[in-house]
Order: sequence, then C-alpha cells, then structure tokens
Amino acid sequence: MADDNNPVFQIQRVYLKDLSLEQPNSPQILLEQGQPQVEINLGLGAAPIGDGVYEVTVTATVTTKVNDKVLFLVEAKQGGIFEIRNIPEDQLQPIIGIACPGIIYPYLRAIVSDVCTRAGFPPVLLSEVNFQAMFEAQQAQAAGQTNGSGIITSA
Repeated sequence: MADDNNPVFQIQRVYLKDLSLEQPNSPQILLEQGQPQVEINLGLGAAPIGDGVYEVTVTATVTTKVNDKVLFLVEAKQGGIFEIRNIPEDQLQPIIGIACPGIIYPYLRAIVSDVCTRAGFPPVLLSEVNFQAMFEAQQAQAAGQTNGSGIITSA
C-alpha cells in the first residue's frame, strides 16, 4: 500500500494554450528595406485548478519591426498541468515558479520558431531563460503580495 504522505510531482499535460500571428502591415512592409528590430517579452502565470493540481503558463510575445512599423507579432502561451502534493509550503513556490516553467519553456521555444518560419520569416530563437533569477526578481517585486492562495501570479 502506497504512503499517502510521499511527495508527488508529476506532469499531467503540456499543451499549447494560445497562439496568434499578426502581420498588420503586409504586404507593403515586406518590400521595405531595413534591419528588423526584435523585442521579446516573457510572462509567467500559475493558478491552482484543483486539489494539488496547478496550471503553469509561459507566454512569449515577439514583436518585430522594420522602420518603426510592425513586420510581425507572435504571441504564444504554453501551458502545463502539474500534480504537486505533499510538498512543504516553502518549496511549493520554487517548484511552480522555477521547475514547471523550465519544463514547458522548450515547447514554447519550438512553437515560436516554427510559427515564424511557417509565416515566411527567419526563425526567432528564444534564448535560454534562468527561471530561478526570474522567480527571485518576481518575489522581490511582489514583496509579499499574493492572490490569497500563496501563488504569485502574473500575465
């Protein structure tokens, strides 16, 4: 018989939650000359969805401009459902804020690169992310403000 107090950390599902590609100035902008400027923003989100079950998301927004006009905009949100039980409270936040995003981020990187290529552009390769540093910065910025469940959330 299994011990119900053993720590549990399991991936239940990894999935693409949202994806959009916009080329608002096509086709005219495709004829313009100039070096594209690429801006990449990442966001993390986490929420309990059941007893010991959490959804964690990583969102990437890639905006590429030529001569201050948007060439293309990609927004992708990769999600994961994780079962996390019997973990001490002081270890739960780092698991949700560091380990879970680290598991789903490679899927997000592949999707963003693939979408850019399929749209006719060179792939945008998202760099590796230090989720521990991101988590620590988010913790410092939140300064103890949580949503009541102990899970710090962001877009």
